[in-house]
Amino acid sequence: MARFEIDANNSLFYEYTRGTAQSPVTFVFFNALTGDANMWNDSVSQALLGAGHGILLYNMRGQRDSPFSSGIKLDQKLIVDDAVQLLKHVQPPNPVFVGLSIGGIFAAWSAHQGAECAGMVFLNTLRRDGPRLQWINDSVVRLAELGGGDLLRDIMSPLLMNEDWQRDNRNNCLAQQNYEPLDKSSGTYNLLSSARSTDWDFPYEQLDMPTMVITGNHDRVFRDPADIENMYARLPNARRLDMPDAGHMIPVEQPAALADALLDMANWVGESV
Repeated sequence: MARFEIDANNSLFYEYTRGTAQSPVTFVFFNALTGDANMWNDSVSQALLGAGHGILLYNMRGQRDSPFSSGIKLDQKLIVDDAVQLLKHVQPPNPVFVGLSIGGIFAAWSAHQGAECAGMVFLNTLRRDGPRLQWINDSVVRLAELGGGDLLRDIMSPLLMNEDWQRDNRNNCLAQQNYEPLDKSSGTYNLLSSARSTDWDFPYEQLDMPTMVITGNHDRVFRDPADIENMYARLPNARRLDMPDAGHMIPVEQPAALADALLDMANWVGESV
């Protein structure tokens, strides 16, 4: 465990392991808004380390062990600035950005802002801004205000996760009789609320590095096949993988398949550098 100090009240938790292979890449993981770096540690990172590649895991300000000052808005600009500065600090070789959900757009804007990036992996990221996405984002915040993470999980899980996860976790859900609102001073609330101003209109034509688009077909909230196809077509150097047995949280639902895809990505990047 390491800490990137921003100032007295703000810092980023991160873990960095340098690759041991002759020409390793470093997988840099960009989290979704909820959860933290443990998700990658619990699923795919060990397979990547075992193949000799490096990993950089970190938590955004507002996530576990990454404190922030009261009154700061944890929005796209802050998150991207933090990522760029952390990457400059660590300087991982051949970084391949892996972004889950909104983490993918933060990864893309980080590369656009000048962070070194040898490859890009979008996990259920590609989506078009508009009334539907704005309504979803506002609804997520409203659910958090009314019933916190428990209510969010109970309502969203059958729409986001595959049926195997639903079957295994159903008994742990819908157990609350009285939901507790999410603390509005918490990092999670700040991230969810601030994310509504995220700029999804990214210039995909400018991502000329190897780019992989991975989509879970069971994601019934953010997946729009036509929008994904349109954005994918704008990427100049891209490959696509649709996972029929995954939903939105691919690292949790299909960790082995994701690790295999990332190892393929490492080979592709190795051929390009």
